[in-house]
Amino acid sequence: MPNHVLQISDNFWNIRGSFKVLGFLDVGTQASLVRRKSGAFILLDSYTLRDDVRRQVMDLTGNGEAIEAIINLHPFHTVHCEQMHRDFPRARLYGTRRHHERFPGLPWESQRTEDSELHALFSEDLQFSVPRGVDFISSNENLHFSSVLAYHPASSTIHVDDTLMYLEPSGLLGLIMTKGVSFHPTLARVLEKRPGAVDDFRAWVSEIIAGWGDARNLCAAHMRVLTADKLAGQPMSMRLEQALRRVSARLDAHKKKYG
Repeated sequence: MPNHVLQISDNFWNIRGSFKVLGFLDVGTQASLVRRKSGAFILLDSYTLRDDVRRQVMDLTGNGEAIEAIINLHPFHTVHCEQMHRDFPRARLYGTRRHHERFPGLPWESQRTEDSELHALFSEDLQFSVPRGVDFISSNENLHFSSVLAYHPASSTIHVDDTLMYLEPSGLLGLIMTKGVSFHPTLARVLEKRPGAVDDFRAWVSEIIAGWGDARNLCAAHMRVLTADKLAGQPMSMRLEQALRRVSARLDAHKKKYG
């Protein structure tokens, strides 16, 4: 169900939004609200807040006054950026290179979301990771694989946009798409056409598994949220390893062609 707030922990709330493809199929989108150790708040990604969702966020954040930063993580998730800035004009606004190019009139901070300088600014509360071996901003604007992943250790939560998806085994989508945790279906088309790209991608996934494999929640923009109660004793690392195995044939084919 879109347009609601899912409380993951005392310091992390996932805002489930609506995004329709083909005019009728709602694959969802998201933003997350994180309370820092300092008591201030960060918004991960932008989404237009309405009705009960807006009231909940405003109540938590002192009518928005406690929101100190908005960090847009996906280069192609730009629909709600202007409205989010209008709602919280005092919050520092961060985005990727494409956000800066798409909305040059917005007051972007100089540090871009994909840069280590930004990651260092928020390292007390969040860890970030940028996929390697794939195009971060594809020249084909229909390919939305890459985003900056964020991990909130205090709530054991990974926030990820298109790069990873989670689908529960029910409904029409359950019949036509891979169930469980999976990589976005555009992976094969965004792998860099160079020697070593596949090795770099696999190494990046291995780093995520090693560093964040104990996570208990996966907030994915599209489809569903994987919460601790749904893990059923299967650690997040195992879910990620399964996702990597599912794309192994595509990775092997790319490596055979490009090295």
